[in-house]
Amino acid sequence: MPVLRLAVAIIAAWLAVSLPAHAGERDQLNACQALVDRAPQSPTPGTASAGQDDPEIQRCRQIIKEWTLRDSRRSVDEHGRPLR
Repeated sequence: MPVLRLAVAIIAAWLAVSLPAHAGERDQLNACQALVDRAPQSPTPGTASAGQDDPEIQRCRQIIKEWTLRDSRRSVDEHGRPLR
């Protein structure tokens, strides 16, 4: 039984170290807004990304869209204070 507990403890420690740290939702939104702002608005013809955005930019645009829709339904800010 002590061997099993040790194995579980080692696995838990390995998972805690190996899992990437996730940014908070607001931090993720800010990073996506910066990425989309820096991205070229229209890709140059003849490049691999012509007509298609980078998947990361597409994901960020979706995150921004979801935040916009969510914020439009809120009557409080991100800190829980009523909007004026």
